[in-house]
Amino acid sequence: MNQLNNLNFSGGPGALPESVLLKVQQSILEVPEVGLSVLGISHRSDWFAAVVAELEGNIRKLLGLPDNYHVLFLQGGATQQFSMIPMTLLRGKTTPADYLHTGYWSGKALAEAEREGPVRVIWSGESGGFKDLPGDDELAYSPDAPYLHYISNETVEGLQFHRVLGRDDVPRVCDMSSDFLSQPCTAERYSLIYAHAQKNIGPAGVTVVLVRDELLEDAPTDLPGFLDYRSHIKAHSIFNTPPVFAIYVVLLITRWLLDEIGGLTRMAEINRRKADLLYSQLDNSDGFYRGRAKTKDRSLMNVTFNLADTDTEKRFLAEAQAAGFSGLAGHRSTGGVRASLYNGLTLAAAEQLVGFMEDFRRKQTR
Repeated sequence: MNQLNNLNFSGGPGALPESVLLKVQQSILEVPEVGLSVLGISHRSDWFAAVVAELEGNIRKLLGLPDNYHVLFLQGGATQQFSMIPMTLLRGKTTPADYLHTGYWSGKALAEAEREGPVRVIWSGESGGFKDLPGDDELAYSPDAPYLHYISNETVEGLQFHRVLGRDDVPRVCDMSSDFLSQPCTAERYSLIYAHAQKNIGPAGVTVVLVRDELLEDAPTDLPGFLDYRSHIKAHSIFNTPPVFAIYVVLLITRWLLDEIGGLTRMAEINRRKADLLYSQLDNSDGFYRGRAKTKDRSLMNVTFNLADTDTEKRFLAEAQAAGFSGLAGHRSTGGVRASLYNGLTLAAAEQLVGFMEDFRRKQTR
């Protein structure tokens, strides 16, 4: 295949755009305006302060983010946010926070929240094998909850909410790790959004957090500095040594979205076309490929499916790997097949995978 490397359909780390990779390659040798490798530039330099400022501005522009939000670049991934959020918003409270249990990662968030205070699971898909998401009529939100927490896109099960949940008078907290900046977002309807990199926005090492000013007014005053959002706000995301390289790559991604793609509406159109290609192949395969998620809740980021039996599935994955399609094996908790279609994966790559799937099906059904 005429690519820099095999086509990356992994659930993470995800594919990065080729033009960004080329800029990254150059920056590892030398950032032109500095004359040093990005790996050796001080986080206290004027150059890095400008990187953080530009990146914050680009995210604000892409999302239309109001001025009463802070944009933070933190460490620890979404996993740290699973703890940091309830430490800030739930500790010492007697009224439970509302949580949705929609898949593997929301289960991880739920377990951490329960360490800090009372939690009410307002819906769980566990008994149904996490194959669908709740409708509005299945959700009874509490008007007194300190916050509502949910995950917009479950990467393991291939489920995605295509609407905003909750009440406007209860803070919404959302893990958007796997669909952040993949489409327009009414960010002002959320009190806190978090998204680790290595899906759509860059390599692992940095987590973007958008937090509304008012949310922190009653936060505990005895939190460790590193686990207090206010410390990072005051330090402009340089409370301790930040991941300079990862943050710089996220900057390049936002430039790519703005300058080459043309914004999130255009990015969403491309992502929809990629997903439609894959789901059309599943739906028109006469049951050869069997989608895991219910149609209404299918993810545009992670297409999950099975084949008729384990042997055929293993053969499919082996032949796909040999043909240059990397990362198609499903998550270890579910098995099966998962094709992740993050921003950096091209439409041409999705078309090539669909062609391979069609050829494989024909060979098996002769």
